[in-house]
Amino acid sequence: MPSLFLFLTNQMSKLGIALIGCGGISLQNHLPGLAMCPDVAVVALCDTDGTTLARASAQTGLDAAFTDYTEVMRRDDVQAVIVATPNVVHAELVLAAIAAGKHVFCEKPMAINYADALSMYQAAERAKVCHMTAFTYRFVPAMRYMGHLIRQGAVGQPYHFRSCRLQDWGTRNIGWRQVQKLAGTGELGDMLSHRIDYAHFLIGEMERLVADTKRFHNVRDGKPSDLEDWVTILADYKVGASGVLESSKVATGRGESAASQDYVEVNGSEGSIVFQLEQPHQLQVTKKGEKALRVISVPQEFLKWPGSPRDPLAGDPLFSFRYDQSFEFIDAIRNQRPCSPSFFDGALAQGVMDAAVKSATDRRWIEVGHLGQDLKQS
Repeated sequence: MPSLFLFLTNQMSKLGIALIGCGGISLQNHLPGLAMCPDVAVVALCDTDGTTLARASAQTGLDAAFTDYTEVMRRDDVQAVIVATPNVVHAELVLAAIAAGKHVFCEKPMAINYADALSMYQAAERAKVCHMTAFTYRFVPAMRYMGHLIRQGAVGQPYHFRSCRLQDWGTRNIGWRQVQKLAGTGELGDMLSHRIDYAHFLIGEMERLVADTKRFHNVRDGKPSDLEDWVTILADYKVGASGVLESSKVATGRGESAASQDYVEVNGSEGSIVFQLEQPHQLQVTKKGEKALRVISVPQEFLKWPGSPRDPLAGDPLFSFRYDQSFEFIDAIRNQRPCSPSFFDGALAQGVMDAAVKSATDRRWIEVGHLGQDLKQS
């Protein structure tokens, strides 16, 4: 993990970042990622939970720790904020940051609903601030190389997109993520949102979808749960491909996090490519006329994000790629260019998620082909 000491010194000459929401994601992903970036300093922390805030303050050595985000927004030494809170307050925090002229990085899902996500995207565009959505797995070397190969024509005309995310979270309490009024959706927003974005990145936008959800546990460690544990989407894509997306928290024995099943396959007229997160520096490929998949290594130039100072051979490859998203955010601010993935990508995925909820409720297909164009025209 990059040194936090050098990162937190000589702060006056550096780009000032505030962390709003100081839980595990901030401490495990954002802090070490920002520590890797030159001339950057975390200058303020904010969390409504005093224990969480105290832990983050102790880890960083920062005294500038607040429970009221409005105090953070007033600080002149804060040029950008990272929002890593329960989903329900994403829109409020992001809009306040934009109004204060701050660049904004927001965890996924971007909002509780598409209307909020749209307002966040529009506000950021009007204010001309950098905006980024935390679709972290876009930064996996194998995912980036898979996208490159598909754009180079390796699969020809895409026929099928298939993704499967299987984890075993059992019946343990998962905090605000099992409460609808705080999270909006369960497995759909938590994990399938990434896979929705995978497909947007690899083959483009959906035309229509039908979805289903299921909750297997109404109680987790004695606390009520009113959100889905499993979700699936069947989709048609604008390129003519079909799609099957599935994600579960109750796949018994599958484990959790990067060691569990995260599988993506694209089949096309000229070949097929398979991505598995467990092997972030490899892909499986085959082409027309071949009868089996073969393993290929990701080329050196795809092992890290362009320009990132990260050593791609250092650290755990299942986690170190995550630090590149911090570099992308900072580099976009420095060079006054759009981030990737942006609030556009976050809002597009949110529109699909809203449609999936409606489809599962109404038991019917929903048209979503207009979403991207609507966003571009908004």
